[in-house]
Amino acid sequence: MRILTLDHHNHAQLADILSEDGWVVACLCAAWCGSCREYFANFTALAQRHPQVQFAWIDIEDQAELVGDLDIDNFPTLLIQRGDIVTFLAPVEMDLRLAERILLAQMSKSADELQSEAQSSEERRLWQQEGNLLRRLTNS
Repeated sequence: MRILTLDHHNHAQLADILSEDGWVVACLCAAWCGSCREYFANFTALAQRHPQVQFAWIDIEDQAELVGDLDIDNFPTLLIQRGDIVTFLAPVEMDLRLAERILLAQMSKSADELQSEAQSSEERRLWQQEGNLLRRLTNS
């Protein structure tokens, strides 16, 4: 799959993938951020290596009504979600191998494991409340 640059016209497309229990890897970025521009090449390479996953590029300023209240501390920040479960939400280093290890670790878990982990800590419960793309897309 190609990288979906989220805009006001394709929210439903991303929501449909998540509604069908699909995997989404979103890079939360900003157009002005040099690190984000540099990371795009790694993000593209990761997307090419995992065509079964939908990759999304979300500019937090262009999509402020969608992610505006989500606290993004550093760029780039990855949000990995399967269906209604946020499995990862944190800044990542610019290293492609690290992002791939994180993705593969999440994808190797069963739905029950993902659900259990989603409730395993205050941080992860917060991911479910504040970072859930499916809920944000369907409530916008």
